[in-house]
Amino acid sequence: MTSALETLLRDIRACRVCADRLPHEPRPVVQAGSGARVLIIGQAPGSRVHASGKAWDDESGERLRDWTGLSREAFYDPNKVAHMPSGFCYPGKGSGGDLPPRPECAPLWHEALRRHLPRVRLSLLIGQYAQKRYLPKGFARNLTETVRRWQDAPESLFPLPHPAWRSRLWMAKNPWFEAEVLPELRGRIRLALN
Repeated sequence: MTSALETLLRDIRACRVCADRLPHEPRPVVQAGSGARVLIIGQAPGSRVHASGKAWDDESGERLRDWTGLSREAFYDPNKVAHMPSGFCYPGKGSGGDLPPRPECAPLWHEALRRHLPRVRLSLLIGQYAQKRYLPKGFARNLTETVRRWQDAPESLFPLPHPAWRSRLWMAKNPWFEAEVLPELRGRIRLALN
């Protein structure tokens, strides 16, 4: 018998709502299990993730796993960690990197998916798109201020920068992130998974 969550995941993976606005065949990337305790809300899959169909299957994912302290096995266990990007498909390349997530995805799928994840205790908001959607309006002026104010975020939300290669430069300018934020993040993840 197919569960409601399995049906929803099948529907998300079959989505073609913005197919005519993508430079390639849609390949929505999502991971969820009803027992998930941590939800990672990112931006949109990159080209490597589009090719593999597996969330965070690139250098950004390696850095994110390092930040979280999660093993690869735990990170890809849908009954521990759910992955729900702001845009489920790779949006294509722009002049300064990947294009922004397609705007159709989050309003279409986020609430429905979150309703099927009743055990989530901690949601990681990776990058500006997730933060703008889930943090209170006017929470902070920019990404650095948003991440610096992680303690002021609603209890179950944890804002993080995107772990792209550029984050190394950002981390060098903001050493408090590695010294203060990452230990707290790892502790909250351990607590959420127990």
